Amino acid sequence: MQQYTDERQARRQYVHHRQMRIFSVLAAVMAVVLIVSLFTFFYSISRGNAKEAQTQTNFGASVICPSEDQNKNQPLYEQNGNVQVSVYNGTKSVGFAKAVGSALQNRHFSVVSVSNFSSRKVERTAIYYGMNNIAQAYTVYANFTDAKLVMDNRQGQVVSVVLGSTFNNLANKESVPAPGSLIKSVEGCTPPSKVDTKKLPATFEQNAA
Repeated sequence: MQQYTDERQARRQYVHHRQMRIFSVLAAVMAVVLIVSLFTFFYSISRGNAKEAQTQTNFGASVICPSEDQNKNQPLYEQNGNVQVSVYNGTKSVGFAKAVGSALQNRHFSVVSVSNFSSRKVERTAIYYGMNNIAQAYTVYANFTDAKLVMDNRQGQVVSVVLGSTFNNLANKESVPAPGSLIKSVEGCTPPSKVDTKKLPATFEQNAA
C-alpha cells in the first residue's frame, strides 16, 4: 500500500514538474512575442513621428510653398519618371549614393548622376531645388522620411539629393502620395511670390545651372 502511495505521489510530482516546464516555455515564448510586438509598435510610431515632423517643420529650414501654375492649376505631385535627380554622398560611407540612386531608379526616378558631395560630414539629408522645379522637389521629398528642402538659384529641372548620416531608408511606397495628387505644403512655408531670388545661394549642381 505504501509503495502504491509513493508511486502516485511520484507521478503527481512528475506531472507537476512537466506542467511547470511547459508553462515556463510558453511564458518565455509569450515574452518574446510581446517584446517583438512592442518594438514593432514603437518603431512604427517613431517613423511616423519622424515623417510628421519632416512634413510640418522641414527641420527648421525655410522652404518655399508649391504654388499654382500659370493656368491656375493646383500644384500636384509629378510622375517619378518626369523628375531628374542627382544623388550625392555627404557621408563617409562608401557606395552610399550609388545604393540610394539605385533605390530611386527602382521607383522610376530619372537619376542623372551619382557622386560624392564636397563635404563628407553632412548630418541631415537635404533636397536642393530651384524656382523652376518646386513640384519635382516635393515629389522627391515625399520619398524621404528625414530630409529637408533647400532652395538655391538653379534654373534647370534637376533636383539634388545630398545624403546625410541620419538617412536610414526611403519612405515606404505605400506612404508616398500618388502622382497627380495635391501636394501637401510644409507648415510655415514661404509663397514663391515673396522669394527674393537674388538672395538665393548659388547652386553647386552642374546639371541644374
